Amino acid sequence: MTRPLTLKVGVKTDPIEYRYSFEWLFRIMAEEGVRHVQLGTFFEIYQLPDESFRELRRQAENFGLQISSIFTAHRELGGFYRVDPAWEEVARRNYARLIEVGGLVGARSVGSNPGATLRDQMGLKDRGIRRYLDAMKELLHHARRYGVEVLAVEPMSCLAEPPTLPDEMREMIEELWAYHNDHPGETATAGLCTDVSHGYADRDRVVQHDHMALLEAALPYTTEMHLKNTDAIFGSTFGFGEAERQRGVVDIPAIRDLLLRKADRLPVGELIGYLEVGGPKTGRDYSDCLLEEELRASLRYVKEAFSAEGGRPAREDKRAAVVEIATPRPAEPAPAVLISSSISCARPA
Repeated sequence: MTRPLTLKVGVKTDPIEYRYSFEWLFRIMAEEGVRHVQLGTFFEIYQLPDESFRELRRQAENFGLQISSIFTAHRELGGFYRVDPAWEEVARRNYARLIEVGGLVGARSVGSNPGATLRDQMGLKDRGIRRYLDAMKELLHHARRYGVEVLAVEPMSCLAEPPTLPDEMREMIEELWAYHNDHPGETATAGLCTDVSHGYADRDRVVQHDHMALLEAALPYTTEMHLKNTDAIFGSTFGFGEAERQRGVVDIPAIRDLLLRKADRLPVGELIGYLEVGGPKTGRDYSDCLLEEELRASLRYVKEAFSAEGGRPAREDKRAAVVEIATPRPAEPAPAVLISSSISCARPA
């Protein structure tokens, strides 16, 4: 019998960056009944004093919201993949500060995409992965000290940005899980922040793994999720307004059904999907004013299509939802991946 799974919707704060206040976004979220905030990063986040984040937490709580997660918005923690050790040190120091910010705002999870191997240095990819994993093991200790439960890794959409392939996801997360199991009282755990629009198409635009196949392969490691739409050739990403749904290929009801059917494979009993959209063009009088309408339209659709309280497939009885993170365990073998006629080459956030 499939265990119950609670699916909730949140919002990543990226679309308000440098154009609207947090209070503006929090008001909209409260009015739409969406309670979970994923704080997207911005330049100043690594340098602002602690009190700035205590105040931000108070602002969210005043609207009845929780800053549940923090996640990078600009690939800015990618220094682990550079040859120059100074880049690695900056990435390590900034990631540590981001964890501290997570503790200040009460986030359960802090994460990023691991970084990118430079295209003209693809032979250095394995060394970059090793530097990243070694740094993450140290950061798992830091996260535990600051009360952050999960360090999240985002699977990406190209060979230069691991993990993208199913084996890369499995190998990287299971190495971090093994380290956590060896130091259970001293470290946070790790998980994937899966993006429902990410897949892998090769340089000839031939799809090797579509977005649904990679989502299913990631299930044993997924602790949170990004929700956004994309077009038929995966060249742009956007939200879930009515017109956007007509041209988009991401099927939120199908994703919801997959998660409920495969709930036993997830390491969590409560999964938050954060709407991650950039919104209209930033810095134009004719476009900034459109953000609220677009955001509300996407939120209303995603909340209806994705949310599930203690959900099960319809043929099964319901029980109370399990909400804690399960003890990391060896994953089932990844399912066979079908080649799709579509191309999943979404632009990662």
